[in-house]
Amino acid sequence: MPPQTLKIDHARYVLTLDPQRRIIQDGALLIEDGRLARVGKAAELATARADRVIDGRHMVVTPGFVNGHMHISYAHAVRGIFPDDVGSPLPQVFKLQMAMTEEEEYHTTLLGLVELVRNGTVCFVDPGSTKYPDACLQAYEDAGIRVILGECVTDRDAPFPLPRYAASEAVDRTSAFLKKWHGRLNGRVQAWAMPFSPETCSSDLLRALKRLADEHRTFLTLHFGSGAKARADYQAHGAASPTAYLESLGLLGPNVCLAHVLGIDDLEIELMARTGTTAAMCPVTAAKGARGAVQHGRLPELVAKGVKVALGCDSPNNSNHLDILRALNMAAIQYKDARQDITLIPAETALELATLTGAQALGVGDAIGSLEPGKKADLLLFDTQRPEWQALFNPLNNLVYNADGRSLHTVIIDGRVVVDAYRQSFVDEPRLYEKVQEIGESLLARTGVSHPRSRWPMV
Repeated sequence: MPPQTLKIDHARYVLTLDPQRRIIQDGALLIEDGRLARVGKAAELATARADRVIDGRHMVVTPGFVNGHMHISYAHAVRGIFPDDVGSPLPQVFKLQMAMTEEEEYHTTLLGLVELVRNGTVCFVDPGSTKYPDACLQAYEDAGIRVILGECVTDRDAPFPLPRYAASEAVDRTSAFLKKWHGRLNGRVQAWAMPFSPETCSSDLLRALKRLADEHRTFLTLHFGSGAKARADYQAHGAASPTAYLESLGLLGPNVCLAHVLGIDDLEIELMARTGTTAAMCPVTAAKGARGAVQHGRLPELVAKGVKVALGCDSPNNSNHLDILRALNMAAIQYKDARQDITLIPAETALELATLTGAQALGVGDAIGSLEPGKKADLLLFDTQRPEWQALFNPLNNLVYNADGRSLHTVIIDGRVVVDAYRQSFVDEPRLYEKVQEIGESLLARTGVSHPRSRWPMV
């Protein structure tokens, strides 16, 4: 159980992300019953008492990070097996995922959670890739993290193995999932409708899942992309673009989060903005996968139109890491260089995407994403007594352009300290690493998925 009261005192800087975007020097925060009770100058909170006081003199305090698109359940066991020139590994990826047992998924999920919380993620969306959520529930509870999950469904053929059902069964399964999972663990678990993509789901299935999301007052997410070829394909079937097709089905709206959104044009961005549809973009995956992120990724235009965008890490075989700081750094620099415009995605905007704006994109902005009295106490303490933080004049620039998750000292979720002085206490990490290595070897042997571990000879 968390302490009844917790105080962070004399923080070097507090990046509040409040409506005024205040950066408080020599700040303090008081946490009571899992929520922020007071945020201000240390002198203003000098008389506030707490069961535990954390010395913040060398700390930069920020809201916790949200990770808007994160396949957590399989990839840690086989991370890094695909050489750069293998082409699309998706068929092998889904083959590996479908082969996992409950026990294997529990352990790989547990490793994913360790990496997420140690890098500052307090809330993540797993877009339907977890097959055995019951087996993973204890891991979610132990880690203390906020989880948004659902059951991936399709009713059409796909170029790789996906769970496919008749449309009526897919709707029934989604309805049962929402009823079972939404609000578990004192609200830290949320359930969304999760069709895989417009191409793998019929229009009837997409409409039915959106109705379910509306009825349950929750969200729907799906993998989504556009581009010149996709628009031509959709135009041949009577829709101006993939985004216009979704609008014609009634599938756009403020409770719909489109993942990736590469290739969208100005008219599609206008549709998203007008309907309040949100997005989750994965800048490292797009860059590493040579998907033309800076040509097809329209993050600056989405931000300019007021579309709420979250950042995601996708999976450990796409971005290969679960460090949202590295993702927001990529978002902050890739457009500057490609378009030769240093004003695009400034550090302030990049941090917003990982905190408040990202939380709003996922429908949790009223609870987390900024450090304001009344909000949930989800916050991070970065240790500035490290070389990458020196010298420190502008904490925002140092955070976005200098740091990564390795300088994260303390993570607090729901008022509970889940990473304390760089250490988490919910799992024995060396034993877990050994177990996941064994799982990876077994998965590769069972599925026959094989790639050279290195183009250089291993002797």
